[in-house]
Amino acid sequence: MKVVLQRVSQAAVEVDGKTVGKIGYGLLLLIGVANEDTGADVEFVADKCVNLRIFPDDEDKMNRSLLDVGGEVLAVSQFTLLGDTRKGRRPSFIRAADPEKGKQLYEYFIDCVERSGVHVEKGIFGAMMNVSLVNAGPVTIIVESK
Repeated sequence: MKVVLQRVSQAAVEVDGKTVGKIGYGLLLLIGVANEDTGADVEFVADKCVNLRIFPDDEDKMNRSLLDVGGEVLAVSQFTLLGDTRKGRRPSFIRAADPEKGKQLYEYFIDCVERSGVHVEKGIFGAMMNVSLVNAGPVTIIVESK
């Protein structure tokens, strides 16, 4: 599992011109599920995302987690994170999970984050989406289970 985590002051996702998810301060999570991923991978990455200390404390040092600051999550599925560009000019997506497994583990990821007490907004799995954000910092980190 691979997640691109971006600390945001706001973020939104649109499908067919309609906003389907929108948050204020928190994290935009672009989520890629691989063929070999299991529930344990999902649990590890979800826990890492909500507990990673990347929000500023009173001295402006990255020392607080999403849980500490009461932030929100916008979760967007993105199989293209598993694109392999080592050969040729067209990415290979052979490592990406099939849609059924990808959706199941994406939804399990959202469930894990919500169980930690975080409010989650989301995109629509498999849809063409437009994502907008204001990256606070900027802070962008890749979190992987393997």
